[in-house]
Amino acid sequence: MEYLLWVIVALVAYGLMAPLTSVVTTDVPPAVALFLSTTIFLCLTAVVLVVTGTGSLSDVTSPSAGIVYVAGLFLSAGILAYYQALERGPVSVVVPIYGLFIVGSSIIGIVFLGEDLTATRAAGIVVAAAAIYLAAGGEE
Repeated sequence: MEYLLWVIVALVAYGLMAPLTSVVTTDVPPAVALFLSTTIFLCLTAVVLVVTGTGSLSDVTSPSAGIVYVAGLFLSAGILAYYQALERGPVSVVVPIYGLFIVGSSIIGIVFLGEDLTATRAAGIVVAAAAIYLAAGGEE
């Protein structure tokens, strides 16, 4: 349960990011907003690496690093598109639709990573998809 505090911090911080981004992208282009927020993210991450003494140069060239680079490309494309969507659409619709990544990631984990599909997990995926549909406005 030691992860619970981290999840709550992530929930609050990430929950505040979308409304703030939506407001700021009325004056600042989404790519500029993403560049600035990513700069802060990278600086804070560098501080964490230094303070905790984690990571080494060999991590950058390890066999697993290639997967990290590909994941970074997907993350970049996803966040750029997310910022564009937050500039153009209401937070109350954009965020739930974006939240479908939870359903997609769960399905990928089950299909491609061999994770167990239990009745409870299947029901959770269906309910999550329905909740996102309803939260995004349903049949409006």
